[in-house]
Amino acid sequence: MSLIICRLASSSKSFCLNLVFLTYSETIIVALPDLEDYFMNLNVFLCYKRVENWPLMQSPWPTLSISTLYLLFVWLGPKWMKDREPFQMRLVLIIYNFGMVLLNLFIFRELFMGSYNAGYSYICQTVDYSNNVNEVRIAAALWWYFVSKGVEYLDTVFFILRKKNNQVSFLHVYHHCTMFTLWWIGIKWVAGGQAFFGAQMNSFIHVIMYSYYGLTAFGPWIQKYLWWKRYLTMLQLVQFHVTIGHTALSLYTDCPFPKWMHWALIAYAISFIFLFLNFYTRTYNEPKQSKPGKAAVNGISANGVSKSEKQLVLENGKPQKNGKPKGE
Repeated sequence: MSLIICRLASSSKSFCLNLVFLTYSETIIVALPDLEDYFMNLNVFLCYKRVENWPLMQSPWPTLSISTLYLLFVWLGPKWMKDREPFQMRLVLIIYNFGMVLLNLFIFRELFMGSYNAGYSYICQTVDYSNNVNEVRIAAALWWYFVSKGVEYLDTVFFILRKKNNQVSFLHVYHHCTMFTLWWIGIKWVAGGQAFFGAQMNSFIHVIMYSYYGLTAFGPWIQKYLWWKRYLTMLQLVQFHVTIGHTALSLYTDCPFPKWMHWALIAYAISFIFLFLNFYTRTYNEPKQSKPGKAAVNGISANGVSKSEKQLVLENGKPQKNGKPKGE
């Protein structure tokens, strides 16, 4: 419009430039509140200033580098182990798994107590970017949750070092790699608010899961009592459905939490439902065929500890070795 006025008025060049500048300046000033609201709601360019100087949070490159090294090990590790004997890591696995139990229990407690003290809502909770003590506590717990996903890369490392490559499935690698990478985004932009719910629920499930893995690491004498492995998978499937329901409710109530995060979380949970259902069907619903010369097992294997690993088995309550009861 200002250009048309200049042309009609045959004004000087400098006058026209000033008029154009003033016109666009007014437009920007008028539009600024709307733009600010838009980007605040979108929350893409609003980083969480509180965490920007925390370890791994200054840049995405450390996280991406660790994930890249993980994928390289998934590819090269089995090749390196091909002509080597599997590592015996029972004590390491016991310490690791029960260490993960304690870490996830700590995360769950911090998120539960922090959200309770802050009066968080389980239906809709916006992100509070203040330095409130409870908000800082929640943000710190979520950061530890993010770190725990990086530590969980050791699950895969132990499988490969023990030559349990059948456990390193697409679901296994997809789950580990994406959780660590995507949670960097979560901590960077939304370390609080609605994000607490999924992490709190998942950390509780991981307390149960790593307790199971830790017990299986003791060997066959205790594995026969661990009948509840399939229910861990069912519990994880319930978790994904609850996540979708919780997120959909937030969208329905127009909760002022980043919409892009809501939709991304729903899509992510759906991908896990398909993958875990496929795993559950193949593991528990399809008939198992035992290999010639080997006894069939119940598919129990955690962090590289298998039921068929030990030569000493128990039958009818008596220890047997080489097919004969001890003492015969």
